[in-house]
Amino acid sequence: MGSLSGKRIVLGVAGSIAAYKAADLASRLTQEGARVDAILTAAATRFVSPLTFRSVTGRPAHADLWGEEAHVLHVSLGHEADLLLIAPATADLIAKLAHGLADDLLTVSALAARCPLVLCPAMDAGMWEHPATRANVETLKSRGAVFIGPVEGRMASGLIGTGRLVEPEEILGHARTLLGAKGPLAGRSVVVTAGPTHEPIDPVRFVGNRSSGRQGFALARAALDRGARVTLVTGPSPLPTPAGAERVDVETAAGMRDAVLAASASADALLMAAAVADFRPESPAGVKVKKRSKERLTLSLVATPDILAEVGARRKKTKKPRVLVGFAAETGDPSVEARRKLVSKGLDLVVANDVTSPGASFGGPTNRVVLVDASTEERLPLISKDDVAEAVLDRVVAMLSGVRRSRRG
Repeated sequence: MGSLSGKRIVLGVAGSIAAYKAADLASRLTQEGARVDAILTAAATRFVSPLTFRSVTGRPAHADLWGEEAHVLHVSLGHEADLLLIAPATADLIAKLAHGLADDLLTVSALAARCPLVLCPAMDAGMWEHPATRANVETLKSRGAVFIGPVEGRMASGLIGTGRLVEPEEILGHARTLLGAKGPLAGRSVVVTAGPTHEPIDPVRFVGNRSSGRQGFALARAALDRGARVTLVTGPSPLPTPAGAERVDVETAAGMRDAVLAASASADALLMAAAVADFRPESPAGVKVKKRSKERLTLSLVATPDILAEVGARRKKTKKPRVLVGFAAETGDPSVEARRKLVSKGLDLVVANDVTSPGASFGGPTNRVVLVDASTEERLPLISKDDVAEAVLDRVVAMLSGVRRSRRG
């Protein structure tokens, strides 16, 4: 389960055209297992209704300070919440919070809250840049409030500038990272690799593979959910960076080698999920190779660096990283190759799959893997790559804490 499972989140919604995005955010939080109670300001109800939030969360949504049980409602909402998340947060609301005003249910609840406060601003660029707003933001930051955004884009006014609400998916990621900060990997450093590498033939063409990076990005997200400091070293991939991860983009196997050796030198765990090319063109052309009719192009390929083997050899001396996880994309039964790689490269765990198995190919949302360590071999059914990541990170947590698993088939 993710870091939001069972968490109670109070979602504050202020009066902005961006309020419609808050309903999407409430739905996403609920789907992640959170219990979401929405509080709308009077101005917010002119853009979206409490009924919308009740419909997507299955829980009460509040808008009236003087409604039924209001005299204790703000206390229970504030005291029981794991997170007070306000999206959108207008300039007016930010000013009220900075000065401790309490004239509606949301601001009263904010004063009563004993949990982290996260604000996602949305306003015209001029309002965001105004000295009064900047001073209010700094005041709230000095008290521990976390700000997400705003981002640059087109305003409701038609102008372009910084003031747009961050997209719900990104806000969700930040909430997961914040609520997972005290998880079982708190204080641990985890390096994850993802995606393919592109080995140039010339400035236009390359040798590559079909890896999308989805499994590696899911592993990074699962590590963040458990409180780890995550460095994500990725080959070319359009996927968004998981909120809270430090992303290092590389192009080639050589570039990934350098980045991994640097990042993993003091790491607690390395999860090598990238589909690193095994071979590269020996002599890439400096200019585009022209196509000639009836001509053949012959490429001479040489092996790329064996990154895992280098890390494994180094950790015999340095003891870092403590946990080393390899991945094997095979055709046919992957367990034999997984066992060979486990031994030959001195790994603690190998996650292997058959890329020809239905539902387990590159780029898809699901995977079917076998987890192989020194004493066990566990075959997982066809599940989402997010669930595969959860299973792998549970193993990493156990290995870092010294817990040994019994044999499972």
